[in-house]
Amino acid sequence: MKEFIFKEAKKAVITGDKEKAKEIATQAIEGGIPAGELLSDGFVPGITEIGALFEDEKIYLPELVMAADAMKAAAEICNQSIPKDEVTNRGTVILGTVKGDIHDIGKSIVESFLSANGFEVFDLGRDVPVDTFIDKAKEHNADVIATSALLTTTMGAQRDLEDKLKAAGLKDKYKTIIGGAPVNQGWADQIGADAYAEDAASAAQKIAEILGV
Repeated sequence: MKEFIFKEAKKAVITGDKEKAKEIATQAIEGGIPAGELLSDGFVPGITEIGALFEDEKIYLPELVMAADAMKAAAEICNQSIPKDEVTNRGTVILGTVKGDIHDIGKSIVESFLSANGFEVFDLGRDVPVDTFIDKAKEHNADVIATSALLTTTMGAQRDLEDKLKAAGLKDKYKTIIGGAPVNQGWADQIGADAYAEDAASAAQKIAEILGV
């Protein structure tokens, strides 16, 4: 039964069927499937496949946007299924795509995974200035600042964040994790980030590790 649901979830995202994705998410949650499992084994493989097809120019932007909308709608239902009073906050994460970068599909998936794994997430959206990440971290007493860069031309913002945190004496207060298509562990080491994650599932795992929770 689970495998069928996961297959249908993946199909709903690939076909960009937002209403079907919402229907599957609702039924699966009501049927007792954990939100995290539904995302990782059902919806995420769908958006991952769509992303690969888009990169290979086998589909175009309209199909990508439809798939992303279906994914986000399903993720929202998954996130809402977790009773806030029953979840122990494992840490507070400030999340966003850096200035100059308007891609946010991967970031939205990360948000879903983190929420499903007990983290409180403040998603700042896309095209976020470095100073805004720091200001919001202070405002929400965050534990982690997570940034995504999808273009080589915007990766420098992740270095700028590290430099500004150090200059302000805040590097020890906030852990940092980076991600995005052109980003790797070598870049994280070079700029002084605390962690690098290649996908949403590993982001949740890495944040848990650096916070020791």
